[in-house]
Amino acid sequence: MHLILLLLAGVFVNNYIFSQFLGICPFLGVSKKVETAAGMGVAVIFVIVLACAATYFVYNLILVPLGLEYLYTIAFILVIAALVQFVEMFIKKSSPSLYQALGVYLPLITTNCAVLGCAVTNMQSGYNFIESIVNGIGGAGGFTFAIVLFAGIRERIEFNDIPKAFEGFPLALIGAGLMSVSFLGFSGLIKL
Repeated sequence: MHLILLLLAGVFVNNYIFSQFLGICPFLGVSKKVETAAGMGVAVIFVIVLACAATYFVYNLILVPLGLEYLYTIAFILVIAALVQFVEMFIKKSSPSLYQALGVYLPLITTNCAVLGCAVTNMQSGYNFIESIVNGIGGAGGFTFAIVLFAGIRERIEFNDIPKAFEGFPLALIGAGLMSVSFLGFSGLIKL
């Protein structure tokens, strides 16, 4: 039951985009088309889950025994950067159209603070390996849910009659703010 609550909390209550404001750059940049947003979401799920597993082992098997816990940020960023390079090569080979659509935002997963935030949350919360993976799946699922939902909204309002001052990012920011307020309704539902 604890793992299910951890998973649901990652998707709804502690959503990285709407409640922790992590990962905003790809959220706003890649959310113009649902297909592109879904591709980015899958890439982020893959990277976050692998990063949670890898950083758990790096922290508990290397940094803690050597007394180098204070280097966790640097170590986590190196692990995440290596994983993103792997994902980028895989997507470039398997889906060149998705690779082109993601553009500069794919390498930016390296600096996506949602990935680093998940790894740091696992470490600071003292999660074991399974809890770290479940938290990673929940956080990445919440990121994907948010970006695909937002892309769907942006596609629907793209050709609407909008005042000139609100075209583009102003309307996107207003929509993101309204979605964030709606996710605020989930706060307090799950206590871990």
